[in-house]
Amino acid sequence: MASFTAAGTSYATHGQAMIPFYIFYSMFGFQRTGDLAWAFGDARGRGFMLGATAGRTTLNGEGLQHEDGHSHVLASTVPNVVAYDPAFAYEVATIIRDGLKRMYVDGEDIYYYITLYNEDYPMPAMPAGSEEGILRGLYLFRSAVQQAKHRAQLFGSGPILRQALRAQEMLAERWDVAPTCGA
Repeated sequence: MASFTAAGTSYATHGQAMIPFYIFYSMFGFQRTGDLAWAFGDARGRGFMLGATAGRTTLNGEGLQHEDGHSHVLASTVPNVVAYDPAFAYEVATIIRDGLKRMYVDGEDIYYYITLYNEDYPMPAMPAGSEEGILRGLYLFRSAVQQAKHRAQLFGSGPILRQALRAQEMLAERWDVAPTCGA
């Protein structure tokens, strides 16, 4: 965290902007070094904190103490953190590009917290026109595949989005529901 702070504030202390990417174990990031995250924000640090192996599905064999379901709650307490829980690579790319622009082109005093996962699953192409929604925090991933008597809207982020997509297919097949799925 000290190296992240040194690199993230180098634009002010040395007149040389650096773009730090700090990858850490999400469960113990804001929980164990939260004061340093606050200090980084107070120092107007800029960069990307990447909480690896996040979520409730990634480290089941290690016990509940390793299942991060709350790092975004802790990150939300830092006023200048912009936090995301992406499910797919195109979301990560969109968020990183936005962060680079906001911090290093526009000069905003913010930093990003992005959760990452260690699950292996296919990465789909980015749906057309979804970039703005990704950055706002909600976009339509897939429309209802058919018309039906009932409608439902399913939402998800991170790896749970895949379960919402699976539920979308099941609802359409079994119960005459036309669900849309958003991320």
